[in-house]
Amino acid sequence: SSGINAEWPLRPGEREREERNYFQLERDKINTFWEITKRQLDDSKALLRNKDREMEDMEERHQVEIKVYKQKVKHLLYEHQNNITELKADGTLTLKLEQDEHRGKEADLRKDKRSLKIQLKELELSHEDVIKNLKKQHDEMITALRQDSERHAKELQAKYEKKMKVLREELELRRKTEIHEIEERKNGQINTLMKNHEKAFSDIKNYYNDITLNNLALINSLKENVEDMKKKEERNEKQMSEIQAENKRLKEPLEKAKAEVADLKKQLANYQKDKQSLQSAKARLKVQEQDLKALHWEHEVLEQRFKQVQQERDDLYNKFVSAIHEVQQKAGFKNLLLEKKLLALADVLEKKEAQLNEVLSASNLDATALTVVTRKLEDVLDSKNSAIKDLQYELARVCKAHNDLMRTYEAKLNQFGIPTEELGFRPLESTVGGQPLGQGPAGLVAAPN
Repeated sequence: SSGINAEWPLRPGEREREERNYFQLERDKINTFWEITKRQLDDSKALLRNKDREMEDMEERHQVEIKVYKQKVKHLLYEHQNNITELKADGTLTLKLEQDEHRGKEADLRKDKRSLKIQLKELELSHEDVIKNLKKQHDEMITALRQDSERHAKELQAKYEKKMKVLREELELRRKTEIHEIEERKNGQINTLMKNHEKAFSDIKNYYNDITLNNLALINSLKENVEDMKKKEERNEKQMSEIQAENKRLKEPLEKAKAEVADLKKQLANYQKDKQSLQSAKARLKVQEQDLKALHWEHEVLEQRFKQVQQERDDLYNKFVSAIHEVQQKAGFKNLLLEKKLLALADVLEKKEAQLNEVLSASNLDATALTVVTRKLEDVLDSKNSAIKDLQYELARVCKAHNDLMRTYEAKLNQFGIPTEELGFRPLESTVGGQPLGQGPAGLVAAPN
Protein backbone atom coordinates (compact mmCIF):
# COMPACT_ATOMS: atom_id res chain seq x y z
CA SER A 1 0.00 0.00 0.00
CA SER A 2 2.93 2.28 0.61
CA GLY A 3 4.18 1.62 -2.96
CA ILE A 4 0.77 2.51 -4.42
CA ASN A 5 0.66 5.71 -2.36
CA ALA A 6 4.12 6.50 -3.62
CA GLU A 7 3.24 6.05 -7.32
CA TRP A 8 -0.19 7.77 -7.46
CA PRO A 9 1.07 11.26 -6.66
CA LEU A 10 3.66 10.91 -9.45
CA ARG A 11 1.29 9.50 -12.24
CA PRO A 12 -2.30 10.28 -11.34
CA GLY A 13 -3.94 9.61 -14.80
CA GLU A 14 -1.89 6.69 -16.11
CA ARG A 15 -3.68 4.00 -14.04
CA GLU A 16 -7.08 5.26 -15.20
CA ARG A 17 -5.99 5.06 -18.84
CA GLU A 18 -4.64 1.53 -18.35
CA GLU A 19 -7.86 0.37 -16.75
CA ARG A 20 -9.96 2.04 -19.47
CA ASN A 21 -7.86 0.42 -22.19
CA TYR A 22 -8.08 -2.98 -20.42
CA PHE A 23 -11.86 -2.84 -20.18
CA GLN A 24 -12.16 -1.68 -23.82
CA LEU A 25 -10.05 -4.65 -24.90
CA GLU A 26 -12.23 -6.98 -22.84
CA ARG A 27 -15.37 -5.48 -24.40
CA ASP A 28 -13.93 -5.90 -27.90
CA LYS A 29 -13.02 -9.53 -27.14
CA ILE A 30 -16.51 -10.24 -25.89
CA ASN A 31 -18.11 -8.57 -28.94
CA THR A 32 -15.80 -10.52 -31.28
CA PHE A 33 -16.61 -13.75 -29.49
CA TRP A 34 -20.35 -12.91 -29.72
CA GLU A 35 -20.14 -12.26 -33.49
CA ILE A 36 -18.18 -15.49 -34.10
CA THR A 37 -20.69 -17.48 -32.06
CA LYS A 38 -23.58 -15.88 -33.93
CA ARG A 39 -22.02 -16.71 -37.33
CA GLN A 40 -21.42 -20.31 -36.21
CA LEU A 41 -25.02 -20.53 -35.05
CA ASP A 42 -26.27 -19.24 -38.43
CA ASP A 43 -24.08 -21.79 -40.22
CA SER A 44 -25.47 -24.58 -38.03
CA LYS A 45 -29.05 -23.47 -38.77
CA ALA A 46 -28.35 -23.42 -42.51
CA LEU A 47 -26.79 -26.90 -42.32
CA LEU A 48 -29.82 -28.13 -40.35
CA ARG A 49 -32.19 -26.70 -42.98
CA ASN A 50 -30.23 -28.45 -45.73
CA LYS A 51 -30.44 -31.73 -43.82
CA ASP A 52 -34.22 -31.26 -43.44
CA ARG A 53 -34.58 -30.69 -47.18
CA GLU A 54 -32.49 -33.78 -47.92
CA MET A 55 -34.66 -35.86 -45.57
CA GLU A 56 -37.84 -34.60 -47.25
CA ASP A 57 -36.44 -35.52 -50.67
CA MET A 58 -35.48 -38.99 -49.45
CA GLU A 59 -38.97 -39.42 -47.96
CA GLU A 60 -40.61 -38.53 -51.30
CA ARG A 61 -38.34 -40.96 -53.20
CA HIS A 62 -39.10 -43.65 -50.64
CA GLN A 63 -42.87 -43.17 -51.04
CA VAL A 64 -42.56 -43.38 -54.84
CA GLU A 65 -40.58 -46.63 -54.58
CA ILE A 66 -43.19 -48.12 -52.24
CA LYS A 67 -46.00 -47.25 -54.69
CA VAL A 68 -44.07 -48.81 -57.60
CA TYR A 69 -43.47 -52.06 -55.71
CA LYS A 70 -47.12 -52.20 -54.64
CA GLN A 71 -48.19 -51.89 -58.27
CA LYS A 72 -45.76 -54.69 -59.25
CA VAL A 73 -47.11 -56.99 -56.51
CA LYS A 74 -50.72 -56.31 -57.57
CA HIS A 75 -49.84 -56.98 -61.21
CA LEU A 76 -48.13 -60.30 -60.34
CA LEU A 77 -51.08 -61.40 -58.20
CA TYR A 78 -53.50 -60.53 -60.98
CA GLU A 79 -51.47 -62.51 -63.57
CA HIS A 80 -51.18 -65.45 -61.17
CA GLN A 81 -54.96 -65.51 -60.60
CA ASN A 82 -55.66 -65.32 -64.35
CA ASN A 83 -53.29 -68.22 -65.07
CA ILE A 84 -54.89 -70.38 -62.38
CA THR A 85 -58.39 -69.56 -63.67
CA GLU A 86 -57.44 -70.41 -67.26
CA LEU A 87 -55.82 -73.72 -66.23
CA LYS A 88 -58.84 -74.68 -64.13
CA ALA A 89 -61.21 -73.80 -66.99
CA ASP A 90 -59.16 -75.84 -69.47
CA GLY A 91 -59.04 -78.83 -67.15
CA THR A 92 -62.76 -78.66 -66.41
CA LEU A 93 -63.63 -78.37 -70.12
CA THR A 94 -61.40 -81.32 -71.06
CA LEU A 95 -62.80 -83.45 -68.26
CA LYS A 96 -66.35 -82.58 -69.29
CA LEU A 97 -65.66 -83.51 -72.92
CA GLU A 98 -64.17 -86.83 -71.86
CA GLN A 99 -67.14 -87.52 -69.60
CA ASP A 100 -69.59 -86.73 -72.41
CA GLU A 101 -67.71 -89.00 -74.77
CA HIS A 102 -67.65 -91.75 -72.15
CA ARG A 103 -71.38 -91.36 -71.51
CA GLY A 104 -72.06 -91.64 -75.25
CA LYS A 105 -70.00 -94.80 -75.50
CA GLU A 106 -71.67 -96.19 -72.40
CA ALA A 107 -75.12 -95.46 -73.82
CA ASP A 108 -74.19 -97.19 -77.08
CA LEU A 109 -72.90 -100.17 -75.19
CA ARG A 110 -76.06 -100.33 -73.11
CA LYS A 111 -78.15 -100.35 -76.29
CA ASP A 112 -76.01 -103.15 -77.70
CA LYS A 113 -76.37 -105.00 -74.44
CA ARG A 114 -80.17 -104.75 -74.50
CA SER A 115 -80.31 -106.05 -78.06
CA LEU A 116 -78.01 -108.88 -77.20
CA LYS A 117 -80.13 -109.76 -74.19
CA ILE A 118 -83.26 -109.96 -76.41
CA GLN A 119 -81.47 -112.25 -78.84
CA LEU A 120 -80.13 -114.33 -75.99
CA LYS A 121 -83.59 -114.80 -74.53
CA GLU A 122 -84.95 -115.92 -77.94
CA LEU A 123 -82.07 -118.40 -78.53
CA GLU A 124 -81.39 -119.37 -74.93
CA LEU A 125 -82.30 -123.04 -75.27
CA SER A 126 -80.40 -123.79 -78.46
CA HIS A 127 -77.36 -121.45 -78.19
CA GLU A 128 -76.11 -121.53 -74.58
CA ASP A 129 -72.42 -121.77 -75.57
CA VAL A 130 -72.76 -118.90 -78.01
CA ILE A 131 -74.40 -116.77 -75.33
CA LYS A 132 -71.59 -117.48 -72.87
CA ASN A 133 -68.93 -116.49 -75.45
CA LEU A 134 -70.78 -113.31 -76.30
CA LYS A 135 -71.10 -112.37 -72.63
CA LYS A 136 -67.40 -112.99 -72.10
CA GLN A 137 -66.42 -110.87 -75.14
CA HIS A 138 -68.84 -108.17 -74.06
CA ASP A 139 -67.38 -108.01 -70.56
CA GLU A 140 -63.81 -107.89 -71.88
CA MET A 141 -64.69 -105.07 -74.27
CA ILE A 142 -66.33 -103.03 -71.47
CA THR A 143 -63.34 -103.61 -69.21
CA ALA A 144 -60.89 -102.51 -71.90
CA LEU A 145 -62.91 -99.39 -72.68
CA ARG A 146 -63.19 -98.50 -69.01
CA GLN A 147 -59.46 -99.00 -68.48
CA ASP A 148 -58.60 -96.86 -71.52
CA SER A 149 -60.92 -94.04 -70.46
CA GLU A 150 -59.67 -94.09 -66.87
CA ARG A 151 -56.04 -94.18 -67.96
CA HIS A 152 -56.59 -91.26 -70.34
CA ALA A 153 -58.41 -89.24 -67.68
CA LYS A 154 -55.66 -89.90 -65.12
CA GLU A 155 -52.96 -88.89 -67.62
CA LEU A 156 -54.75 -85.62 -68.38
CA GLN A 157 -55.30 -84.88 -64.72
CA ALA A 158 -51.67 -85.66 -63.82
CA LYS A 159 -50.43 -83.53 -66.71
CA TYR A 160 -52.42 -80.42 -65.73
CA GLU A 161 -51.71 -80.87 -62.03
CA LYS A 162 -47.98 -81.03 -62.81
CA LYS A 163 -48.20 -77.84 -64.91
CA MET A 164 -50.16 -76.05 -62.19
CA LYS A 165 -47.68 -77.15 -59.50
CA VAL A 166 -44.65 -75.98 -61.52
CA LEU A 167 -46.29 -72.60 -62.25
CA ARG A 168 -47.27 -72.13 -58.61
CA GLU A 169 -43.76 -72.93 -57.39
CA GLU A 170 -42.19 -70.50 -59.86
CA LEU A 171 -44.54 -67.67 -58.85
CA GLU A 172 -44.03 -68.41 -55.15
CA LEU A 173 -40.23 -68.37 -55.56
CA ARG A 174 -40.38 -65.09 -57.49
CA ARG A 175 -42.60 -63.49 -54.84
CA LYS A 176 -40.34 -64.60 -51.97
CA THR A 177 -37.27 -63.31 -53.81
CA GLU A 178 -38.81 -59.88 -54.42
CA ILE A 179 -40.02 -59.61 -50.81
CA HIS A 180 -36.55 -60.52 -49.56
CA GLU A 181 -34.91 -57.91 -51.81
CA ILE A 182 -37.38 -55.24 -50.66
CA GLU A 183 -36.70 -56.07 -47.01
CA GLU A 184 -32.93 -55.88 -47.53
CA ARG A 185 -33.16 -52.51 -49.28
CA LYS A 186 -35.46 -51.07 -46.63
CA ASN A 187 -33.26 -52.33 -43.80
CA GLY A 188 -30.21 -50.79 -45.47
CA GLN A 189 -31.95 -47.43 -45.87
CA ILE A 190 -33.17 -47.48 -42.25
CA ASN A 191 -29.67 -48.28 -40.94
CA THR A 192 -28.13 -45.54 -43.08
CA LEU A 193 -30.65 -42.95 -41.84
CA MET A 194 -30.11 -43.99 -38.23
CA LYS A 195 -26.32 -43.71 -38.57
CA ASN A 196 -26.59 -40.27 -40.25
CA HIS A 197 -28.99 -39.02 -37.55
CA GLU A 198 -26.77 -40.30 -34.75
CA LYS A 199 -23.67 -38.71 -36.30
CA ALA A 200 -25.43 -35.34 -36.81
CA PHE A 201 -26.82 -35.41 -33.28
CA SER A 202 -23.41 -36.22 -31.77
CA ASP A 203 -21.76 -33.40 -33.80
CA ILE A 204 -24.37 -30.86 -32.68
CA LYS A 205 -24.14 -32.11 -29.10
CA ASN A 206 -20.33 -31.77 -29.06
CA TYR A 207 -20.55 -28.30 -30.64
CA TYR A 208 -22.99 -26.99 -28.02
CA ASN A 209 -21.03 -28.65 -25.22
CA ASP A 210 -17.94 -26.74 -26.38
CA ILE A 211 -19.91 -23.47 -26.46
CA THR A 212 -21.30 -24.15 -22.98
CA LEU A 213 -17.83 -24.91 -21.57
CA ASN A 214 -16.41 -21.70 -23.12
CA ASN A 215 -19.25 -19.62 -21.65
CA LEU A 216 -18.78 -21.23 -18.23
CA ALA A 217 -15.05 -20.45 -18.39
CA LEU A 218 -15.83 -16.84 -19.31
CA ILE A 219 -18.34 -16.57 -16.45
CA ASN A 220 -15.78 -17.97 -13.98
CA SER A 221 -13.15 -15.47 -15.18
CA LEU A 222 -15.64 -12.59 -14.78
CA LYS A 223 -16.51 -13.84 -11.29
CA GLU A 224 -12.80 -13.83 -10.40
CA ASN A 225 -12.50 -10.26 -11.69
CA VAL A 226 -15.46 -9.26 -9.53
CA GLU A 227 -13.86 -10.86 -6.48
CA ASP A 228 -10.59 -9.03 -7.21
CA MET A 229 -12.47 -5.72 -7.43
CA LYS A 230 -14.18 -6.42 -4.11
CA LYS A 231 -10.82 -7.14 -2.49
CA LYS A 232 -9.44 -3.94 -4.00
CA GLU A 233 -12.43 -2.02 -2.60
CA GLU A 234 -11.81 -3.49 0.85
CA ARG A 235 -8.14 -2.49 0.65
CA ASN A 236 -9.14 1.02 -0.39
CA GLU A 237 -11.55 1.30 2.53
CA LYS A 238 -8.88 0.04 4.89
CA GLN A 239 -6.40 2.57 3.52
CA MET A 240 -9.00 5.34 3.91
CA SER A 241 -9.60 4.39 7.52
CA GLU A 242 -5.85 4.31 8.21
CA ILE A 243 -5.38 7.73 6.59
CA GLN A 244 -8.26 9.21 8.58
CA ALA A 245 -6.83 7.78 11.79
CA GLU A 246 -3.44 9.15 10.92
CA ASN A 247 -4.96 12.62 10.25
CA LYS A 248 -6.65 12.56 13.63
CA ARG A 249 -3.59 11.33 15.40
CA LEU A 250 -1.06 13.59 13.64
CA LYS A 251 -1.79 17.28 13.22
CA GLU A 252 0.65 18.40 10.66
CA PRO A 253 0.70 21.70 8.79
CA LEU A 254 -2.25 22.71 6.72
CA GLU A 255 -0.49 22.27 3.40
CA LYS A 256 0.34 18.62 4.13
CA ALA A 257 -3.23 18.00 5.25
CA LYS A 258 -4.61 19.60 2.07
CA ALA A 259 -2.31 17.48 -0.06
CA GLU A 260 -3.44 14.35 1.75
CA VAL A 261 -7.12 15.38 1.33
CA ALA A 262 -6.53 15.86 -2.43
CA ASP A 263 -4.98 12.39 -2.61
CA LEU A 264 -7.92 10.90 -0.75
CA LYS A 265 -10.35 12.60 -3.16
CA LYS A 266 -8.50 11.11 -6.09
CA GLN A 267 -8.66 7.69 -4.48
CA LEU A 268 -12.41 8.18 -3.91
CA ALA A 269 -12.88 9.08 -7.60
CA ASN A 270 -11.00 5.90 -8.61
CA TYR A 271 -13.24 3.92 -6.26
CA GLN A 272 -16.34 5.29 -8.02
CA LYS A 273 -14.90 4.32 -11.39
CA ASP A 274 -14.13 0.79 -10.14
CA LYS A 275 -17.69 0.54 -8.85
CA GLN A 276 -19.11 1.56 -12.24
CA SER A 277 -16.85 -0.98 -13.96
CA LEU A 278 -18.17 -3.65 -11.59
CA GLN A 279 -21.76 -2.77 -12.50
CA SER A 280 -20.99 -2.92 -16.22
CA ALA A 281 -19.33 -6.35 -15.72
CA LYS A 282 -22.47 -7.59 -13.90
CA ALA A 283 -24.60 -6.38 -16.81
CA ARG A 284 -22.39 -8.26 -19.29
CA LEU A 285 -22.65 -11.34 -17.07
CA LYS A 286 -26.45 -11.16 -17.26
CA VAL A 287 -26.29 -10.87 -21.05
CA GLN A 288 -24.03 -13.93 -21.22
CA GLU A 289 -26.45 -15.87 -19.01
CA GLN A 290 -29.34 -14.95 -21.34
CA ASP A 291 -27.29 -16.12 -24.32
CA LEU A 292 -26.59 -19.38 -22.51
CA LYS A 293 -30.33 -19.87 -21.90
CA ALA A 294 -31.01 -19.23 -25.60
CA LEU A 295 -28.44 -21.84 -26.55
CA HIS A 296 -30.06 -24.35 -24.17
CA TRP A 297 -33.44 -23.62 -25.75
CA GLU A 298 -32.06 -24.20 -29.26
CA HIS A 299 -30.50 -27.46 -28.02
CA GLU A 300 -33.93 -28.63 -26.79
CA VAL A 301 -35.51 -27.67 -30.13
CA LEU A 302 -32.91 -29.76 -31.98
CA GLU A 303 -33.61 -32.72 -29.69
CA GLN A 304 -37.34 -32.42 -30.46
CA ARG A 305 -36.59 -32.37 -34.19
CA PHE A 306 -34.49 -35.50 -33.75
CA LYS A 307 -37.35 -37.24 -31.92
CA GLN A 308 -39.71 -36.21 -34.73
CA VAL A 309 -37.36 -37.77 -37.31
CA GLN A 310 -37.27 -40.97 -35.25
CA GLN A 311 -41.09 -40.97 -35.15
CA GLU A 312 -41.23 -40.62 -38.94
CA ARG A 313 -38.84 -43.56 -39.28
CA ASP A 314 -41.10 -45.65 -36.98
CA ASP A 315 -44.14 -44.64 -39.07
CA LEU A 316 -42.42 -45.86 -42.23
CA TYR A 317 -41.62 -49.17 -40.58
CA ASN A 318 -45.25 -49.52 -39.36
CA LYS A 319 -46.52 -48.91 -42.92
CA PHE A 320 -44.19 -51.65 -44.16
CA VAL A 321 -45.53 -54.02 -41.47
CA SER A 322 -49.16 -53.17 -42.39
CA ALA A 323 -48.43 -54.03 -46.06
CA ILE A 324 -47.12 -57.46 -45.00
CA HIS A 325 -50.19 -57.94 -42.81
CA GLU A 326 -52.46 -57.15 -45.76
CA VAL A 327 -50.73 -59.83 -47.86
CA GLN A 328 -51.17 -62.33 -45.01
CA GLN A 329 -54.87 -61.51 -44.71
CA LYS A 330 -55.36 -62.15 -48.43
CA ALA A 331 -53.63 -65.53 -48.10
CA GLY A 332 -55.87 -66.43 -45.14
CA PHE A 333 -58.95 -65.42 -47.10
CA LYS A 334 -57.90 -67.71 -49.98
CA ASN A 335 -57.42 -70.56 -47.49
CA LEU A 336 -60.95 -70.05 -46.14
CA LEU A 337 -62.37 -70.11 -49.66
CA LEU A 338 -60.60 -73.41 -50.39
CA GLU A 339 -61.93 -74.95 -47.17
CA LYS A 340 -65.48 -73.83 -47.97
CA LYS A 341 -65.23 -75.30 -51.47
CA LEU A 342 -63.95 -78.57 -50.01
CA LEU A 343 -66.84 -78.76 -47.54
CA ALA A 344 -69.33 -78.00 -50.32
CA LEU A 345 -67.87 -80.78 -52.48
CA ALA A 346 -68.14 -83.23 -49.56
CA ASP A 347 -71.83 -82.32 -49.07
CA VAL A 348 -72.53 -82.75 -52.78
CA LEU A 349 -70.77 -86.13 -52.72
CA GLU A 350 -72.91 -87.33 -49.84
CA LYS A 351 -76.07 -86.22 -51.65
CA LYS A 352 -75.00 -87.98 -54.84
CA GLU A 353 -74.30 -91.20 -52.93
CA ALA A 354 -77.73 -91.09 -51.34
CA GLN A 355 -79.42 -90.46 -54.71
CA LEU A 356 -77.44 -93.31 -56.30
CA ASN A 357 -78.43 -95.72 -53.56
CA GLU A 358 -82.06 -94.78 -54.07
CA VAL A 359 -81.77 -95.29 -57.85
CA LEU A 360 -80.11 -98.69 -57.42
CA SER A 361 -82.71 -99.86 -54.95
CA ALA A 362 -85.54 -98.69 -57.22
CA SER A 363 -84.16 -100.09 -60.50
CA ASN A 364 -84.16 -103.81 -59.41
CA LEU A 365 -81.20 -104.72 -61.66
CA ASP A 366 -79.88 -108.26 -61.86
CA ALA A 367 -76.66 -109.28 -60.07
CA THR A 368 -74.33 -108.91 -63.09
CA ALA A 369 -75.54 -105.45 -64.10
CA LEU A 370 -75.51 -104.35 -60.46
CA THR A 371 -71.91 -105.55 -60.13
CA VAL A 372 -70.83 -103.63 -63.26
CA VAL A 373 -72.59 -100.44 -62.14
CA THR A 374 -71.18 -100.78 -58.63
CA ARG A 375 -67.68 -101.22 -60.01
CA LYS A 376 -68.01 -98.13 -62.22
CA LEU A 377 -69.35 -96.18 -59.30
CA GLU A 378 -66.44 -97.23 -57.11
CA ASP A 379 -63.99 -96.18 -59.81
CA VAL A 380 -65.63 -92.77 -60.10
CA LEU A 381 -65.63 -92.40 -56.31
CA ASP A 382 -61.95 -93.36 -56.17
CA SER A 383 -61.09 -90.69 -58.71
CA LYS A 384 -63.16 -88.11 -56.80
CA ASN A 385 -61.55 -89.12 -53.51
CA SER A 386 -58.10 -88.77 -55.03
CA ALA A 387 -59.06 -85.30 -56.29
CA ILE A 388 -60.31 -84.41 -52.78
CA LYS A 389 -57.06 -85.63 -51.23
CA ASP A 390 -55.07 -83.55 -53.72
CA LEU A 391 -57.12 -80.47 -52.82
CA GLN A 392 -56.60 -81.18 -49.10
CA TYR A 393 -52.88 -81.53 -49.71
CA GLU A 394 -52.79 -78.22 -51.59
CA LEU A 395 -54.76 -76.54 -48.78
CA ALA A 396 -52.37 -77.95 -46.16
CA ARG A 397 -49.37 -76.74 -48.19
CA VAL A 398 -50.78 -73.20 -48.49
CA CYS A 399 -51.58 -73.10 -44.75
CA LYS A 400 -48.09 -74.34 -43.93
CA ALA A 401 -46.52 -71.68 -46.17
CA HIS A 402 -48.63 -69.03 -44.41
CA ASN A 403 -47.48 -70.24 -40.98
CA ASP A 404 -43.86 -70.28 -42.13
CA LEU A 405 -44.23 -66.69 -43.33
CA MET A 406 -45.64 -65.70 -39.94
CA ARG A 407 -42.70 -67.31 -38.11
CA THR A 408 -40.20 -65.59 -40.40
CA TYR A 409 -41.97 -62.25 -39.82
CA GLU A 410 -41.85 -62.68 -36.02
CA ALA A 411 -38.16 -63.65 -36.20
CA LYS A 412 -37.43 -60.43 -38.15
CA LEU A 413 -39.29 -58.39 -35.53
CA ASN A 414 -37.26 -60.02 -32.74
CA GLN A 415 -34.05 -59.41 -34.71
CA PHE A 416 -34.80 -55.64 -34.85
CA GLY A 417 -35.83 -55.60 -31.17
CA ILE A 418 -39.53 -54.86 -31.83
CA PRO A 419 -41.98 -56.80 -29.60
CA THR A 420 -45.03 -58.28 -31.32
CA GLU A 421 -47.34 -56.66 -28.72
CA GLU A 422 -46.65 -53.20 -30.22
CA LEU A 423 -48.20 -54.13 -33.61
CA GLY A 424 -51.80 -53.59 -32.44
CA PHE A 425 -52.94 -57.00 -33.70
CA ARG A 426 -52.13 -60.66 -33.20
CA PRO A 427 -51.37 -62.75 -36.35
CA LEU A 428 -53.38 -66.01 -36.57
CA GLU A 429 -51.88 -69.35 -37.58
CA SER A 430 -53.79 -71.43 -40.13
CA THR A 431 -54.93 -75.02 -39.46
CA VAL A 432 -56.55 -77.71 -41.62
CA GLY A 433 -59.65 -79.26 -40.11
CA GLY A 434 -58.68 -77.97 -36.64
CA GLN A 435 -55.37 -79.94 -36.76
CA PRO A 436 -52.03 -78.08 -36.35
CA LEU A 437 -49.45 -78.43 -39.10
CA GLY A 438 -45.89 -79.68 -38.75
CA GLN A 439 -42.68 -77.69 -38.50
CA GLY A 440 -41.11 -78.88 -41.78
CA PRO A 441 -40.87 -76.96 -45.07
CA ALA A 442 -44.09 -76.16 -46.93
CA GLY A 443 -43.05 -78.34 -49.88
CA LEU A 444 -42.76 -81.43 -47.63
CA VAL A 445 -46.10 -81.17 -45.86
CA ALA A 446 -48.14 -84.41 -45.74
CA ALA A 447 -51.72 -84.50 -46.91
CA PRO A 448 -54.22 -84.91 -44.03
CA ASN A 449 -56.01 -88.23 -43.67
